[in-house]
This record gives sequence, structure tokens and C-alpha cells, in this order.
Amino acid sequence: MTTATLPTTVVTTSRGRVRGSVEGGVHSFKGIRYAEPPFGVARLRPPLPVEPWSGVRDAVAFGAEPPQPRMPADDPSARLVWDPAVVGEDCLNLNIWTPDPTGTGLPVMVWIPGGMFEVGSGATYDGSRFARDGIVCVTINYRVGAEGFLYLADGDANLGLLDQIAALEWVRDEIAAFGGDPDNVTIFGESAGAMSVGTLLAVPRAEGLFRRAIAQSGAAHRVVPAETALRIGRSLAGRLGIDATRDAFATIPPDRLVAAAAELKADVLADPDPERWSTEVIASMLPWQPVVDGYLLPERPIDRIAQGAGDGVDVLVGSNLDDWGLFVIANGSMDRITDEVLSGPVSRYGFETAAAYGVTAEALVAYRDAYPGAGPAQLLAAVETDWWCRVPALRLAEAHAPTRSATYMYEFAWRSPEAGGLFGACHALEIGFVFDTLDLGPDQMLGGLLGSDPPQALADAMHGAWVAFAATGDPGWPRYEPVRRATMRFDTVSRIVDDPRSFERGVWEGVL
Repeated sequence: MTTATLPTTVVTTSRGRVRGSVEGGVHSFKGIRYAEPPFGVARLRPPLPVEPWSGVRDAVAFGAEPPQPRMPADDPSARLVWDPAVVGEDCLNLNIWTPDPTGTGLPVMVWIPGGMFEVGSGATYDGSRFARDGIVCVTINYRVGAEGFLYLADGDANLGLLDQIAALEWVRDEIAAFGGDPDNVTIFGESAGAMSVGTLLAVPRAEGLFRRAIAQSGAAHRVVPAETALRIGRSLAGRLGIDATRDAFATIPPDRLVAAAAELKADVLADPDPERWSTEVIASMLPWQPVVDGYLLPERPIDRIAQGAGDGVDVLVGSNLDDWGLFVIANGSMDRITDEVLSGPVSRYGFETAAAYGVTAEALVAYRDAYPGAGPAQLLAAVETDWWCRVPALRLAEAHAPTRSATYMYEFAWRSPEAGGLFGACHALEIGFVFDTLDLGPDQMLGGLLGSDPPQALADAMHGAWVAFAATGDPGWPRYEPVRRATMRFDTVSRIVDDPRSFERGVWEGVL
């Protein structure tokens, strides 16, 4: 049955009525505007509240996504990415799946998509199984790239974060009309979405908008100082031949701004000079990310959380066993990584070194001891996994554990059977298990890596834990405490473990 022939349902919000569809007992509302389109006079400005409308607006198809680069069809990674949306101006929209819009008090989960703060769409994710299990599930769009994170020291910053906050404010004000409880909201996300979750824990303006938070393969470290972000903004202006002002940038067509931002990133990758770009950008290779601007984001999020920010919010945080295996394998670089190549990227992450681009023997010895028999590419993937995901997750758990709220950790360890198992339990592979959408096959993020028979029992366990955490604050295993690093490992058989890689302290202390 196509969307056009599905039964429909109408909900009244404070701004107007929307018509969704009903299938399998789940009511879905797609492409609902939570802020005015950020173009025209609103271009590169904070999001504006939705204007009221008359009549009934259809919400039966996904809305547009924000301006962003699209992966060429011949890119070897294209088969891994599922994105049914198209770029358009009316892009600040969200999607809702609910079991009963006439109900009351249902837990709410708001998904923040990942994508390196450069790409991403709420349309990539199917929240219907959360609704099936009594959750009102929301997926959102927010501005990415230069549209969302251009910094010019002019009072407007972190527009992508402001979009996320605007979506959460919309949820607070409107979700009861869809059966949800605005006082029981869980934000969750993966990769840059998880980094957004960790950042929002530290943003004063976001306080009170959510009760719980789940960060999947991302935490609270990935931000840049204002002076670094200003350097990037001015470099982009020079590339475009314009003054470094918001009004000048607003004259640039969105597709040209996307292309120029991509050119700038390619320049960073080709010339990773910290004197030119800053150590923060060279370490992350992310020119567009949240900025410590001093007002929306006063300090680095992990430091704010260690000082008590996020007290009152239950946190579930974790990573995948082989997060960065995805990128080493997908970009075809595995065979090109030698011991000589290994030392350059590893040195970016802040190890104390005698030479500018070397890495301490002690650090590599620790990794070789922990991964016996691993080649240079596998060691690099392990270091990248730890720097990006695993150690920041531990640091977030450590920082949050002393608060009065609950802290839990997980690790996803089921390995993809594709490419002879080389991908491992890679970045984003857990998403189909969290959303319980294994049956969708390749029509989901990394669906092409699930193989022919992914374990449904593991999806039952992981999805069930996320539902339980959103509903009650308890996913079903002991809390994380510094004296016992209790972690639920989701593998073919899920079990509680204490993190076994004790070398983390000696190698990463003082780095993350």
C-alpha cells in the first residue's frame, strides 16, 4: 500500500493542523516545519518561530533536507548511505511516529542525525518500531556545514545547535498533541548527532528541554575555540572572494557555499598544517563543528559536564568496538597504510612526541600489545576509534557519574560479515539494531553491511534497552561507577563487562 492510499489522521498544533498517515497501528507525520525556512532575510541567522497557518497541511512525505554535499553514485561508500531526502529551502522540519496521537503521557525520543556536521537528514531513520513499543519518536533536521556552523564573531554562532534547540522547544510545546509527555524527553544521536547530544548537555539554553540523553559513538569533546572557527570563516570568505560578513555570505547561492566548504575541507586534508588551520581542526579534520563562542556554549562541553552541567539528566553513552574500521575499509586506504604512514595520523591526537610528526614508542607498544597481530591499518583504526569514540565516551561517563542522575555505558561488538569481516563492529552499524529495522535491509544507514541474516535477538535486546531507558531511566544493567566500569556489551550474546583495555589510562591520560 502506498502512502497516497494509507488512512490519514489529523492533529491540531498551536500553529495549525497537520495530516499524517496510519500504517500498522502507527501514526506518522513527516516534514512538519518546526522553524521558518532559513533563507531570504533569514539566511545564516538564528531559526525563526513557525508562523501560524490555516487549513490542514499534509505531513505524509519527508520534507527537504538542509544544503549539503551529495555523495557521487560511483563513490565506493555510496552503497552504505541511505538518504531519501532532497535538498530544499523548507528544511527545518521534523518527523514523528506515535502509537496514539489521542493518548497522553507517552515517553518521547528525539533523534539527532550524524554526518560529521556536514551531511545528515532525519528522513534516513524510521521511528515506527519505537512507536510500536509505546514511544513517540521524533527525527529532526538541522543546518550543517557552513550554513550551520560558520563563525564570524558577529553575535550569531552555532546555528545548527540553535536549530536543534528550536526543534526541542517545538517538541516541548507541541508533542502532547501527538500523545507525548513533554516532561519525559530523551535526546539520542550517533556520531555528530552524539556529539550534539554531549554538547547540548552543556548548553545553558537547552536546560530543561530533555530528561535523558543517549550518545552513540560520540561524546562531549568535539568543539573548536572561537579563534579557530573565525580563522576558518575568514578562509572561506577569501576562497569565495567576499568580505567575512554574514550579509556577504548570504549573497552566495547555497550550492556554491556547499562547494566552497567542501573545497576548504579538501585543502585541510591535503595540507594538514596546524599553523594554518589550528591543532583542533587538524586533529578532527572537521572544519565545521560547534564553537565555544562564550555565550551559547560557554566552555568545552566535557569541562562543563565535569563541573555539574547535565546534573538532572540520565545519560547512556557508548561506542562500537571497531568504530573507525568503517572509514579505513570504505575509503580503500587499508592497503596503503604502512608503519611510516601510521605515525603521521596518530601524532595528530596530542601524544607527547620528540618530533613534530612522530608518536611515542610507548603509545604504539600499548596498542600492539592490546591488538597482537594487527597490521598498521588495524592499529590506526584502533587509535582513531579510541580518540573519536571510546575514550571520549569513558570521559563523559566519568564526568557525569558523580551527579545525582544515572549514568550507564554500553559497547556494540557485533561484527559485520561483509568483506570477510574486515569492517568489524564499525561506526553506525548499531543503528539498525537500535531502531529495530534489520528487516529494511539496505534501505537504512549501513544496511548494506548487515549481511543476509543479522541477529534479530540482538536488535530485540538493544532496541528494548533504549525503550526502557527512555521510559524509566534504567536500560536494564548496573550503573557506571568509577570503581566498577560496568558496561553492557551488545554482541551475539549480550553481557556485562568491565572495560578490559586498561592501557587507556597510560596512553590517553592528559590527551582526552
